[in-house]
Amino acid sequence: MIQKILKKNCLVCLLLIFSSSFCFSERADALVLYRQARYAEAIKICEQEIIEDPSNIDSYCVLCWSLVRNRQYAEAEVRSAEARKLNSTDVRLIEIQAEAKFYLGKNTEALELFQLYLANVPANGSRIGNAYYYMGEIYIRRGMYNHADISFTASVHTEPTVDYWWTRCGYAREMAGNYDLALQAYNKALELNPSQHDAERGKVRVTSRLR
Repeated sequence: MIQKILKKNCLVCLLLIFSSSFCFSERADALVLYRQARYAEAIKICEQEIIEDPSNIDSYCVLCWSLVRNRQYAEAEVRSAEARKLNSTDVRLIEIQAEAKFYLGKNTEALELFQLYLANVPANGSRIGNAYYYMGEIYIRRGMYNHADISFTASVHTEPTVDYWWTRCGYAREMAGNYDLALQAYNKALELNPSQHDAERGKVRVTSRLR
């Protein structure tokens, strides 16, 4: 009788362990889902993780990344602010909060957050190029084309294979009247992607200016 009870208890324990392991592996898929562009699914998993552990900063990060990519910018702004009350210095949260504000048109706040991110992120930070790119776009919105050129130049220096960033760099230089440098940027964009039509049109414009 005792042996039967012990066996039964052991079976229950094994089932609990298996169930716990299954849940853990399922929850660990949130980042994988994000990387697969399955943002709505990643959001659901992260929300559940945060309910179970409101201090889970990693879940907040994946949640906010997914919200931004899912174009839920207002919600991303709210949730990133909520997360930063728990950890105000996490550079991942600073950067994604900046992105949310950028898409909401809150240029001053976004710019300040991108600058804060760049001042604190390690040299190998994965979003450095993105931060410079967004700063460049903010400066273009403000008509500050030399500032935009500096930011886009930093972005393509960090990640030199993004043809769109080279195109925007060329545009900033063109608008600043730096046609030689603009042509160089447009040519680089077309070298990376011959189908980059904005770069092609920009090249035609600046070439006519240089004649």
